[in-house]
Amino acid sequence: MKDIHLIFIVFLLPLLLFSENLHAQIDRPTGEPFQTRSEVIGQHGMVATSHPLASQVGLDILKKGGNAIDAAIAANAAMGLMEPTGNGIGGDLFAIIWHEESGQLYALNASGRSPLGLSYDQLTEELERLGSPNRIPPSNLLSVSIPGAVDGWFEMHDRFGSMRMADILEQPIFYAENGFPVTESIADAWQRSVPVLSRRVGAFVETFTIDGRAPEKGEIFKNPDLGNTFRLLAEQGRAAFYEGEIAEKTDAFMCEHGGYLRLEDYQAHRSEWVEPISVNYRGYDIYQIGGNNQGTAVLQMLNILEGYDLGSKGFASEETLHLMVEAKKLAYEDRAKHYADSDFYDQPLETLLSKEYAAERRELITDRASRRVVSGVAGLHEGGTIYLTTADKHGNMVSLIQSNFRGMGTGFVVPGTGFSLQNRGELFSLDMDHPNVYEPGKRPFHTIIPGFAMKDGKPWFSFGNMGGGYQPVGHLSLITNVIDFGMNIQAAGDALRWMHAGSTEPTDDLPDLMEDGGTLHIESAIDYQIVRGLRARGHRVQIGMEFFGRFQAILKDHEKGVYFGASEARVDGQAVGY
Repeated sequence: MKDIHLIFIVFLLPLLLFSENLHAQIDRPTGEPFQTRSEVIGQHGMVATSHPLASQVGLDILKKGGNAIDAAIAANAAMGLMEPTGNGIGGDLFAIIWHEESGQLYALNASGRSPLGLSYDQLTEELERLGSPNRIPPSNLLSVSIPGAVDGWFEMHDRFGSMRMADILEQPIFYAENGFPVTESIADAWQRSVPVLSRRVGAFVETFTIDGRAPEKGEIFKNPDLGNTFRLLAEQGRAAFYEGEIAEKTDAFMCEHGGYLRLEDYQAHRSEWVEPISVNYRGYDIYQIGGNNQGTAVLQMLNILEGYDLGSKGFASEETLHLMVEAKKLAYEDRAKHYADSDFYDQPLETLLSKEYAAERRELITDRASRRVVSGVAGLHEGGTIYLTTADKHGNMVSLIQSNFRGMGTGFVVPGTGFSLQNRGELFSLDMDHPNVYEPGKRPFHTIIPGFAMKDGKPWFSFGNMGGGYQPVGHLSLITNVIDFGMNIQAAGDALRWMHAGSTEPTDDLPDLMEDGGTLHIESAIDYQIVRGLRARGHRVQIGMEFFGRFQAILKDHEKGVYFGASEARVDGQAVGY
């Protein structure tokens, strides 16, 4: 018997271990054990969106000779039709564009403003009457700001587009009029939205339901009113939306139902080309859009974390997660106090993005979880948003994010238009001393952020994710997963995710602070020993119970002359190239 045991140990056990190791290696032949699929690789162009049909719409534009800007507009139009639970032309848009011919990076703030005819005093009187004195309710017309997405399309198109807008919108019009199959995760979100939004005045039921119910997975859905709106845009340009039929219908709807947006607000609206903000992180220039969105938080967290050798600490280790969460708490406290419309507030960007300030903030991080954090300069986690990115044979790349804010927005649909109005105005503060306080003609704080990275002066990485307040954490994860932990871009998005909730919000009064340290949510694949270690440091940890966003990304390999594309594997996303 001893001889048999000896034979097993010497000869059979190594073979068994080799066999088990072999199976482990081939279980995920694309790379990391958590990676769902390999990257998509294309030589001439790439499109990545959260809906497979929208990705195909963008790719067809590229194949017909359109550029990345044309493809982004077409894909975004298709997304507004096919994923109305996250975006649409009733919402806003931000984009970062690499333009190969000029060799420059451009940033567009296409977010809308509050009504010029609604003063702060009028707003607070209305809120008192509604029984909501401390916040702007998302289900009320008071939360509607001017939709900026369509103006954003035409700004991008006028400056960089190559195809006629009629050709760009051809396929979105076709799908609106002839229908498309609803995908799984979108059907689920749609079914959760309909019971609530069906109670809104306007044409929500007629536009977004089939006989009063949400469409099911695989069911064909049509939106002919949106198709007609797209036709107006194709034929009459932005004027149809901001000066003509759409603006006039919206004005009449607002007057009828007690809203404050008027034709004059639409006529006055303009998007703004802004200088993108950036920091250098380990030799890579990471870009965001500042002002009234939260992109600055990504750069602040990177500056703080650059002082640690994350690569040696390991991906999703106890130490790495602790440092990232603490950096997030510090950056988000500044986010709550200093991110606002730059036309109304001189944001201290030079300080917020300086390496010196990051070093000061880094000194506040200890081995224990912080419970209370104060800004170093004198609830918005689940969101309805989509992110998409495109690249073309010329070298142009687009990073674009677009949103209704809360899922399908307000649910207020102006009859005949085919889209829901956003409720982004909910994100104004009512504290008169806050930089983000409500004022007429002002852009509210935004959660939506597109990301871009350069290396040695060349475009390298276009990336982003939806998910409300999660988005800066998602950007941070994608960047560090690629740069610090050596993942490819599909693995970087598939990897374990975390989110910290409970930081002070930009809608809170200025004295308000996080007092209890918040809650760290981690996806269920986490090693429980790491959870125990984090709890021992003082973190309140929940497994899951949070929304961890959805990502898309394109990476340009200049040496090989190809694009790598990746898209969210947890739901319906797809990257396609040729």
